[in-house]
Amino acid sequence: MTSSDISEIIKLNDDDLNKKIDETRKELFDLRFQRATRQLSETHRFKLARKQLAQLLTVQSDRNRSKTSS
Repeated sequence: MTSSDISEIIKLNDDDLNKKIDETRKELFDLRFQRATRQLSETHRFKLARKQLAQLLTVQSDRNRSKTSS
């Protein structure tokens, strides 16, 4: 992901952010399942999905911190 993708994540509202987090977690689950059954051919998708999930969770935790400090 590039910095433009991060800026797009920041622009998401809370509902869309939570939806995107759920989708990414489901994608990771599916990737792990495919790896276990040896059907996964694009192993680089793990890294991309984990990175995206980390960025989403970081934005979410920043928002939660700013809400509690205000």
